[in-house]
Amino acid sequence: MNQKEQLRFVGHQFLLVLLVAFLALILFAIGLMVGYGVIGDGDNIWAILSAEKWQELIGKFTGK
Repeated sequence: MNQKEQLRFVGHQFLLVLLVAFLALILFAIGLMVGYGVIGDGDNIWAILSAEKWQELIGKFTGK
C-alpha cells in the first residue's frame, strides 16, 4: 500500500465516522422530540430543541 492509498483509506474512514456522528445527532434530536412532544404531552415538539427550554430544564434540576 502506498501513501496515496493509505491517505484515501484514512479519508474514507474519517468520512464514515462523521456520517455516523451526524446520524446519531439526528436520531438523538428525533428521540428528544418524540419523547417531549408525543410521550410527554408537550404542546410543541420543536420546543425541546430551543435554548430557552434547555435553560428551563437545567434550572429545574439545579434549583436556579
